[in-house]
Amino acid sequence: MSSKMRALVTYGAHDYRYEEVEIPRAGSGEIIIKVEGCGICAGDLKAFKGGSVFWGDGKKPPYLEVPAIGGHEFVGHIVEIGEDIDKKETYGIADKEFKVGDRVAVEQIAPCGTCRYCREGKYHLCAPHNVYGFKNYLNGGFAEYAKLTKESLIYKIPEDMPLEQALLIEPYACSMHAVDRAKIEADDIVVISGAGCLGLGMITAARRKNPRCLIALDLNDERLKMAEEFGCDRVVNPAKEDLEAVIMELTKGYGCDVYIEATGHPSSVKQGLEIIRKAGRFIEFSLFLEPVTCDWSVIGDGKELDMHGVSLSYGCFPETIRGLYSGELKSDGVVTHRFELCDYEAAFEQSGSGAGSVKVAFTF
Repeated sequence: MSSKMRALVTYGAHDYRYEEVEIPRAGSGEIIIKVEGCGICAGDLKAFKGGSVFWGDGKKPPYLEVPAIGGHEFVGHIVEIGEDIDKKETYGIADKEFKVGDRVAVEQIAPCGTCRYCREGKYHLCAPHNVYGFKNYLNGGFAEYAKLTKESLIYKIPEDMPLEQALLIEPYACSMHAVDRAKIEADDIVVISGAGCLGLGMITAARRKNPRCLIALDLNDERLKMAEEFGCDRVVNPAKEDLEAVIMELTKGYGCDVYIEATGHPSSVKQGLEIIRKAGRFIEFSLFLEPVTCDWSVIGDGKELDMHGVSLSYGCFPETIRGLYSGELKSDGVVTHRFELCDYEAAFEQSGSGAGSVKVAFTF
C-alpha cells in the first residue's frame, strides 16, 4: 500500500485544497478503512461558505479545527485493525467484532464516553461533540482512507448493499431520529418542509408510521414528485400555492399536528409557526447558516407548542441499515451525482444549487 493518498483538506472558509497526504495508520483500538464513497452534507457546504456556526462569530471559538479532512457520510472496507479493538467502548449499540475486509459505516460523532451526556446514554449530545470532518484529529471521508478512532461507533453493512444505498445510511439515520422525535400518531396530519435527501429520508420513515395525511413542501417540483413516490399524500410548492389555505382546508381550520423543518431556511421556520395547530409538535432539524429570528409569543401564549430539536442520529443506524437494505426505506434516485474528489468545486456547486440533484457524493 502506498504511503500517500488523495484528500480534500480544509484550511479555511472557501479554502479547500485537493492534496496528497499521508495515509493514516491504526493505533490501539483504531481501524483504517478504504473509503468507497462519502456524501456531501448541507453542513459541509455551510462550512465551505463560512457559516459562523463553524468558524465562530467573534464571541465563540471556531468549531472547525483546521487543517482537517471533511466528510462524515462515508462507508468503506477495513484494511487495518489496531490492537485491543475488542476493548473499544461502543455504548452497546455497535458491532464489536471486526476483521480486515469487513464493509462498515460509522456514525458521524465520536463520543468521549466520560461527559454527563455520554454517561446518561445520550452520546449524540456528547459535550465535546467531535464530529468527523470538522476536527483535525478526526478526519473524515473526503479522502481515500480514513481512521476510525477508538471512540467511534462502527457498524457492519452488507457487502451486496448498493453503494447508492450505503451512502444514505448516515443522512437517513438522522432523518429517522427526527421522525422518532415527532412521535407521529395514526390520526396526525404531518408536514415535512424540505424534500431534499434528508426530507425524503423523513418521508419514507414517516410513511411507516401511517399518519392520516403526510404532506411535503418544497420549491423544487422534481423533488416534490419524488416525495409523492416516497409516500406523501399531498405535496405543495409554497411559491405556487397558498400553503396556509391548503393546510387549513385539510385540517378544518386548525393546522397541522406535526411540522418538521428540514430546509435550513429561516422562512420555513416562520411558515411552520403559521400553519401548525395549537399544542402541535414542531420539530427543528436543520442547521442554519446564520441565527434565525421568529415571534416566540406564538410558541408560548399563542399556541403552546411542543418544540423539539434534533441532533444527529441517536440509536438509528441499525434500523436504517436494515430498512435501506430491505427496501422498506425508499432510496431509488436519491443519490443523483457522483464526483471524483479532484472535481470538488463542481461537486459543491452541484450540491448547493439543487438543480437536478438531491444527494451528491464523492466516490473512489
